[in-house]
Order: sequence, then structure tokens, then C-alpha cells
Amino acid sequence: MPDVRRAPRQVLAATIAGLTFVLFATGSASAQTAEATIPGPSFVDVLSLEYLGGFDLSPDGNAVAYVVRSANWEENRYDEEIWLWRQGREAIRLTRSPKGTSQSPRWSPDGKWIAFLSNRDEKQQVHLIRADGGEALALTSHEEGVNSFRWSPDGNRIAFTASDPADSLEKKLEEEYGAWSVEDDDKGRTHLWVVDVVADSASDPERLTEGQEFTVNGFEWSPDGSRIGFGHQADGTINSRGDLSVLDVESGTITPVLTGPGEEGSFEWSPDGEWLLYSSAGADTTSDYYLNSRLWKIRATGAGDPVPLAAELDENLWSYWWTDEGIFVVAWQGTDRRIFKVNPENGSYREFAAVPAQIWSLDFSADERRMVVNASSATTLPELYLTDVSSYAPVQITDFSTQLDGWEVGTSEVIRWESEDGTEIEGVLHKPADFDPSRKYPLLVVIHGGPTGTDYPMPVLGYVYPVTQWLAKGALVLRPNYRGSAGYGEAFRSLNVRNLGVGDAWDVMSGVDHLVEQGIVDEERMGAMGWSQGGYISAFLTTTTDRFAAISVGAGISNWMTYYVNTDIHPFTRQYLKGTPWDDPEVYAKTSPMTYILDASTPTLIQHGENDQRVPIPNAFELYQGLQDVGVETKLIVYKDFGHGISKPKERLAGVWHNWQWFGKYIWDEEVALPLPEPESDEAGEKES
Repeated sequence: MPDVRRAPRQVLAATIAGLTFVLFATGSASAQTAEATIPGPSFVDVLSLEYLGGFDLSPDGNAVAYVVRSANWEENRYDEEIWLWRQGREAIRLTRSPKGTSQSPRWSPDGKWIAFLSNRDEKQQVHLIRADGGEALALTSHEEGVNSFRWSPDGNRIAFTASDPADSLEKKLEEEYGAWSVEDDDKGRTHLWVVDVVADSASDPERLTEGQEFTVNGFEWSPDGSRIGFGHQADGTINSRGDLSVLDVESGTITPVLTGPGEEGSFEWSPDGEWLLYSSAGADTTSDYYLNSRLWKIRATGAGDPVPLAAELDENLWSYWWTDEGIFVVAWQGTDRRIFKVNPENGSYREFAAVPAQIWSLDFSADERRMVVNASSATTLPELYLTDVSSYAPVQITDFSTQLDGWEVGTSEVIRWESEDGTEIEGVLHKPADFDPSRKYPLLVVIHGGPTGTDYPMPVLGYVYPVTQWLAKGALVLRPNYRGSAGYGEAFRSLNVRNLGVGDAWDVMSGVDHLVEQGIVDEERMGAMGWSQGGYISAFLTTTTDRFAAISVGAGISNWMTYYVNTDIHPFTRQYLKGTPWDDPEVYAKTSPMTYILDASTPTLIQHGENDQRVPIPNAFELYQGLQDVGVETKLIVYKDFGHGISKPKERLAGVWHNWQWFGKYIWDEEVALPLPEPESDEAGEKES
């Protein structure tokens, strides 16, 4: 197994944009490095945790190729490299990419090779490496790079998808008129290719699909290797619906299988090649953001109507694997993720496995007798577990969680309370390691995005909220699964339809009151924060309650009309609010934080990515200006060149510091000046003077 623990950091204070963070206590004549003053593990250590990525079980079930994701502070990026675990041996690192990205490992059917994607060349290409080690060989050299790939069942070929380059007309137009684009007119197309696998050499690929009629977004070989099923849509825009077709590899004939509502996730072939399995909300495609995405099967010829499976399993069914023993699916159940087994003949289902608590993904050996599971729990990071399918008893084979050895991370547990309208709400409560029920603690509420996200118990949180350090400092942290969260069924996910913000605030504030009633919360020292939909709810709280001493709004919506006309997912607002701003301005006003701006009084930090398309930055500017106009203390921090998420370690570290500073000021009455460079001595200048 890899030693994912690292030696002590050589540099405690990380550099961001050339500045070293230092902490100056108010009135102090001297400075200390900021990392040395933070309780618990340092911010850098938390952001440097290595995590499990994609994985693939060998055909014989005795080895796993998996990805390890780590922070590269020098290059300010997250690297991914492939490791190999074999039964009875210690894990070894298999790849070392100069540019830090090797991902999507897949075993050849004979178990001799591992194919993977890497950007070690100018563009991402398919590479091959022998399973017993050696140098990697680039199998493809596509001009635009490779997006995804799959081995053929016989192992002689690899199919892959690649984007088409701009055509000659587009290039001529840009040469003449410069770069410009037309909204909702995405001409980019991705298509299917196939390449022969010849050991120790590369071969020329063959194009399988082409043209502007569709773009390919997923594919799978049929069990006999004669056909490829592929998902496609009319264009590359995010709101375009998806269809399914089957390509006969030899003749090139394409047979449409599913049109109309379309598949919404990946799809699987039945073991006999007669059926395709897919997920979809069904015929009602106007509300697929909050309705269940259920399982369906349809004949690979396109004949007949789709057949629903596990229709009574009341949750989104996205991840599934069709084996000779049945269909295995993973679905949320409250704060847990469990494996269910579905009968493909009659659609009945039963729970197959519920441990570890959160099961994320699976893979099977070629004979389907062994299974590898990616799972986590309240006390562990995501780990790989190996088990026989017939007698499920997962044995851990990785040790990412040893990185937490010696850390003070507190505890996390699921709690429940009743919301304002009687709805039962669950949440995760994090307590300091030395929690004393007779004391009153500061309370920080961290609100997830989605809204169909789900919070669950875990030992440590990353991103831009320093939860681990707040716990070590002596605070409680509540993460509520407000209405609309996944894990509680379709009806619960629909409760904030036409009631966004309003009902969500009920759930958050009733959770706060539940803890206050237990006598463990200092009501004068409470804060709230969240990103995306969590940022929206935080903005709603900013303008509708004065219960919090400070709030942080991350990439949040401030005005649904502003959001509607700027976002890249216009249907989201139409579906949740059941109309446009022109149809029903009242519901847009009722659910928009800006409607209540004159009532705002809470000091508010606003964090936003400069190039965010999902929640465009006008939302941040509108909230910022409104708060300024009514005299509320506010700060807007824009993270340059980022979209909806902060995806580089240095800027994430900056985001953590900004929240530590904001809540430190208003919750703990601490003034923290950040960032400031440590003074550097200029020996030459001193000598001259």
C-alpha cells in the first residue's frame, strides 16, 4: 500500500501570488508565521491531503489500478498519478507524468496492460503501460487530444472519443474578424474513433462517427465487440437533451435506440447484448433537476418501449453495473450510500450492502466473483475495499486515512430536528474532540450546494472552509441537509419548488434553534456560510435574519432574475420556480435575497470566481453593492481566472484564510491582517547606507 503520509512540510507558510502569509496580532510588535498559530492541523496540511481517484479491478480480481490525487504547491495544481495494488504485495506507483496528470486506468481483458489518459504530451492521449511496470507508450496522437476510451472485449482495439478541430471556415472567419461566439450555437463536436492495439508500437486510428448532426458524450462496447452503444446530443450545450444509438462497427450502420426524453447518465449493456440500461426522469423532462432519475431498459435494436426497473426505489439511481447475477446500483439513503441489487427481469430490488457507510463506486472482476468498492465513513477518508460478491465482507486495501494520524479532528454525528412546517430535517453535527455538553460554544453553519447535494459524517473537510481548525479552536459546526437534498426521496427534494430560500432558511434556522435549546450554543457567536446553492441560502440569511454575527457567501445567487438571464443552465430556475421572471415576477421576488436587502444587517464576506458561468459574477456585485448601500460591512473577493469552483491549491488556501479572517473578526473578536510579506533583509542596501 502507498505511504500516503508525507514527511513534515518543508515550508510551513505557503506562498500565494508571491506573498507569504503571516499573522499579526493586534498591537503586537512581532510576527509569527500564520501556520504556526492555527489550532489543529495547518491549512496547508488539510489542503495537501492525498485522495483516491478513479480505479479499475484487474480481470482476475487480484489487483487494482487506482489514481492518487495530490496537491502540487510549486506548480499550483492538483496532480493525479496511477498506483498499482496486487494481492499480497505492497502498492507501487506506476506512472510519473511530467505534467502531473495520469488518470482513468483500465486493464486490458488479458490483464497484461493498463491503458490510461495522460497529458504528458501536448494534448491528453491514451497511453499503455505493462501491468508489471516499464515505460508508458503513447497509443494515440490525436490533434485535439482524447476525452475518454474503452477496450474492446477481445483486447485488440481501443475505442475513444475526441473533439473535432475547428473547420477551415471557422478558422478563416477568425483570421478575418477575430474571435467571437454566438450564444446557444455551439458548433463543437466530439466523435468516436477506434485504434488497433499493437504491442510496443502505435497505429493509425479509424474514425467511426462524424458530422454536425450530433456530438458523442459517452459510449460502451457490446459484450461481443461487434457494436458500440453511444449517447449523443444535438449540440455541445449543457441544456441539450441526450439520445442513445447503436453503431455496427463493421458496417458503420447507426441504429437509433432512444430519442425524446433521452438518457441522463451513463448506460450499460446487458450481459447477453440484447438490452441497454440507462437512467432518466422519464417523459417529464421539465423537472429533472429534482425528480428521481430512475432505471430503464430498452432493447438494443430500439424495438418496443422502455421498461422501468426498481421503480419503487425512491432516490436518484445514477451508478449501476449489469452483471449475470443482476443489476447493482448505488443510491443515497439519508446520509448513507448503499448498494442495491435489482432483478432485471421483474424490476424488484433488495439492499445488498450498507457498509462502509458511504459507498461511492464499484468494479467487478471478469468472472464477476470479486468486487472492489470505494467507500468512506465518519472516521475514514475514501478507501478501496476488496470482497467476494457472494459473501460481502469488504477488506480495506488502501491507507489514505493514515494521513490523519495524530490530528485533532473532532467527531461528527447525524442529528435530526423538526422544521417550521413540521418537516423532519437531518444534519451533521461536528463537535470538538474535548466537547463538554455543559459548555456553550460558537456555532458555524456550513451549507452544501446542489440543492441536491448531501452532507454526511466525515473526519475532515477541505475546500475553503477551515472546519477542522474551527473545531480545534472550540466551535460546533452544523451541516444541514435542508429540503431539496438528495437521500430523502423525491417528495423531500421537491419541497423547495417555488419555495427556494424561504423553506431552506426554515430548515437551517430550526436546526440552529434545536442546538440552542440543548444549551450548547453561544447565540452571540454564530456564523453561516456555503458555496453555490449553499451560497444562495447564505445570501438569503444575510438579508432575512439578524441571528448571525457573520456570514460568508460563496458563488451564491442574490437575485433569481439576474441569475436566470446569465447562467448556463436556464432550465434550473424555470423548473424550480415554475416559470420565468416575465411569467411570475412575484415568485422570483419572494425567493431572491435582494428583495430583502433593506433589512440586511449581518457583516458579509462574498467570494466568487471571476469567470463563473453557473452562477455568474453579477450576482456577487449586486449583493455587494446592495449591502454597501444599506451600510452593512461587506467585502467582495474575486478569484481571478476561476469558474464556479476554486480548483487550485494556492487560491483554495487564500479562500480558507479569507474565511478564517472574517469569522475570526466577528466570532472571536480577532483582528488578522492577511496577507503581508515577511520583510526581507537587503544586505547590499544596508552596506551602502
